[in-house]
Amino acid sequence: MPLLYALRDNLALHGPRFGCGLAQCGACTVHVDGKAVRSCVTPLSSLTAQQKVVTLEGLGTPQRLHPVQRAFIEEQAVQCGYCINGMIMESAAFLAKTKKPTEAQVKDALANNLCRCGTHARIVKAVMRAAGA
Repeated sequence: MPLLYALRDNLALHGPRFGCGLAQCGACTVHVDGKAVRSCVTPLSSLTAQQKVVTLEGLGTPQRLHPVQRAFIEEQAVQCGYCINGMIMESAAFLAKTKKPTEAQVKDALANNLCRCGTHARIVKAVMRAAGA
């Protein structure tokens, strides 16, 4: 069973989305021990009880948003919203290890996350804002 199915179907965590099922779009991205992983191709059986899995729901709270979540809202970096889980989760993992990224580094970090609505410019601006927070 893929981690994505366990999260959505068994735990009712709907931040990660099923997009392509091939780890190519990023809609299913979650953090496993702080690293961004594609949950659609991650077998649940490959995880141990000691590993920490964080979904979009656990990244921040409505009262205390994660800086990336806040920046995406402030920059209005969402259009349809389908890709946004992956964009936020990938960005948060990236910023945890890259404190002062360049715009080129942000674009490279998000290159494998697909957005069909074309909000890439606002997404990059949001990540740069979060990096400065």
